[in-house]
Amino acid sequence: MPPRRDPADPREWLNRAASSLAHARSSVEGVYLEDLCFDAQQAAEKAIKPVLVFRRVRFPYVHDVEVLLTALSEAGEDIPESIWQARKLNPYAVEARYPSIGRQVTPAQYADALRIAEAVLRWAEHLIP
Repeated sequence: MPPRRDPADPREWLNRAASSLAHARSSVEGVYLEDLCFDAQQAAEKAIKPVLVFRRVRFPYVHDVEVLLTALSEAGEDIPESIWQARKLNPYAVEARYPSIGRQVTPAQYADALRIAEAVLRWAEHLIP
């Protein structure tokens, strides 16, 4: 486990993103893929927020990665198209967490969610020293 840092330190946000990603990867018998996709969405969201903190961009406390990426883009950050794919994770923030709201997640969708979250975290780690 990495050392805890001040909450104002973007690296602490990255630590939390990495923790959510580790949780998303921890597929064990009996765990719904929807729940793991929620953790993947959280990892991406928590990876974007430290970039906003690092760039001193005010942002709303929302669970919408598109809103967060748009705030970064409007502040002048060049966001690769591969990172914009994180918008696909938005439904996992709420809908996938509750019975009968969302559809059952397939293994392919879960793998895609993990791939996207991993890419967002790597991108954020690259931007924050």
